[in-house]
Amino acid sequence: MQSTAVRPLSTDSRGIGARENIPSPNYIAAEQEFVRLLHTENLDQQIATQPDLIDTFQAALRMALATAFNPGDEDQAACLFLQRVLYRINRLNLFWYDDLRNYDNDRSLYLSTVRDRIEADWQAWELSQLDVEALKQLDVKQALTERAEVDLDPPLSPAARFIREEMSYEGYSHLLAIASFDGLVEASRMTSILGGAANEVQCTLVRVFLEEYGNGKLSRKHSTFFAKMMEEVGLNTEPEGYLELVPWEVLACANHNFLLTQRKRHFLRYNGGLTYFEVAGPSIYRNYMTAAQRLDLSDMAMGYWELHIREDERHGRWMLEQVALPLANQYPTDAWELVLGYDQEKLMGDRAGVAVVRSIRTMEGR
Repeated sequence: MQSTAVRPLSTDSRGIGARENIPSPNYIAAEQEFVRLLHTENLDQQIATQPDLIDTFQAALRMALATAFNPGDEDQAACLFLQRVLYRINRLNLFWYDDLRNYDNDRSLYLSTVRDRIEADWQAWELSQLDVEALKQLDVKQALTERAEVDLDPPLSPAARFIREEMSYEGYSHLLAIASFDGLVEASRMTSILGGAANEVQCTLVRVFLEEYGNGKLSRKHSTFFAKMMEEVGLNTEPEGYLELVPWEVLACANHNFLLTQRKRHFLRYNGGLTYFEVAGPSIYRNYMTAAQRLDLSDMAMGYWELHIREDERHGRWMLEQVALPLANQYPTDAWELVLGYDQEKLMGDRAGVAVVRSIRTMEGR
């Protein structure tokens, strides 16, 4: 699975002033303009003949990139705008069983340029959050094993305690709404890393994927269980039905995952991140299930969590013992990237979790 452990934005902050004395672009209007570009027939050809077609969006993009990732002073509105734009490009790599014309520009050179430009600044900022040089000096197998032992049953964070002990029924519904952004298309991005030469690592990854997809039976697919939870609390089960609620920190997790799965050079980072996700998943889902039990919800309204607690305990062992450690042996020079992926997934997931709780608190009027 990747990456459904809701690590719950603050409320939608697009349009808020980015910096004192610096007028912020209207990011809502800029995103709407970008959506129109996405659906423009023969976009690249249109831009070539009408360069001013992209002027409004480009101006907002330049401002957002200039202010979003200032160390210690990130512009939240700009971060949200950039992650939403990046997500709209990345999602073209998945098929949504919608109008085929929505994919006319899925190989647009202009869209690729926008994606690469955002990723360059954002990924440099993400890497700056970790001591990469120190990671290169680690005994990789020992580091992964020790991290997994801790993350199987970590101490409760303030965010986890809030979810377990304080979150209301309305807060639980809000949590599901945000989580549906990923939960209703669960594991889809994993398809990009399954192809290639056959070996034990590949076969283990396929086994994880097949279990996430209910071994090909829709009734057993994990996203089906998620949809049933949503139905039980009266939520819309349309994929992306609650995209407006999703904080940039959660979008960043998805966009990071798109990057790592699409670029095979990041194969080790991806599998390090997936190892963390599967190892830590049960502890995260126990928080959600504890909240549902406290709220006296039905089995249907918490069934997805129960399923994942059971299956991810097995997936975590598979990922560590049959994927991450064998890859460390196979790629001794680059093996440190497994730890980088692991630590990045944890850091970004924790950050997203704090953002989701902040959104829930805001919704509840706390």
